[in-house]
Amino acid sequence: MPVSSVTLASGQEMPLVGFGLWKVPAEKAADIVYNAIKVGYRLFDGAYDYQNEKEAGQGVMRAISEGIVKREEIFITTKLWNNYHRKDHALQMAKAQNEAWGLGYLDLYLIHFPVALEYIDPETLRYPAWWMDAEHKTIRSAKVPMHETWQALEEVVDAGIAKSIGISNAQAQTLYDIQTYARHPISALQIEHHPYLVQPDLITLAQEKNIAVTAYSTFGPQSFLELPPAFRERAKDVPPLFEVKAVKAAAARTAKSPAQVLLRWATQRNIAVIPKSNNVDRLKQNLEVTDFDLTEQELKEISALDVGLRFNDPGFYLDEPLRIFA
Repeated sequence: MPVSSVTLASGQEMPLVGFGLWKVPAEKAADIVYNAIKVGYRLFDGAYDYQNEKEAGQGVMRAISEGIVKREEIFITTKLWNNYHRKDHALQMAKAQNEAWGLGYLDLYLIHFPVALEYIDPETLRYPAWWMDAEHKTIRSAKVPMHETWQALEEVVDAGIAKSIGISNAQAQTLYDIQTYARHPISALQIEHHPYLVQPDLITLAQEKNIAVTAYSTFGPQSFLELPPAFRERAKDVPPLFEVKAVKAAAARTAKSPAQVLLRWATQRNIAVIPKSNNVDRLKQNLEVTDFDLTEQELKEISALDVGLRFNDPGFYLDEPLRIFA
């Protein structure tokens, strides 16, 4: 039987394949989520930064009200944005985000980036949300230690707002640090992960420490080409992963699409994936990535495409760099 879920340190089961809500327009999110549930998706990966949580929750509620799924069959991941790392702010945001989803509780709540920014009232926060000003020039950090933010997330678990907690876009040092004081375990690490950015040591560390890994941007440059110029600069001249020899050869052998091969490259190594698509056929195909196997040679050849190329890097695309991955 193919493995279709991963067990978190909290004891929860998280599906290996989910639907990513990044770049899903709020006005379309309810219908997109509802239709994804009808296709078979049970994991939805959101964030405060995506500004579509309320609408995504409405899509889930519609499916529940029609008897398509029960709440306990759906796994909701969302994330705390950087301006709300102080303990009281983090607790307020977790409550507000839970209310926005409208589903009673969150399954997994992640720190979105391991960097604290100065507080901005959520009513006036502009998007994209890195900047303090309308001109997108000024960024101001806040003196909030990770210890404080993690303790806030633990209180979120204690209050029953979220069942599991974790972190996104973190490196080894941050994981080691949190584990020295964590009362609730780091259940998940979400990172950019594709054949151009494999990060094998980080993944090995996480899995050794019983931290489930979720990959975002599994298709590499494809996810960034539609973004503003600074965000797509690294992606525009890179060969699409769908067209590289190792991926195309594996697709031909397995009679699967290159996208399915890239997703299986992750899930076969017990890494969860959260692709997005508005196309019903591709939605179905993206779910069908645990019922076939790549050979060890194919896995190695695809991993050998690694050039350490990170696309989601605020140390590169911000005028005032935040060198999180230095």
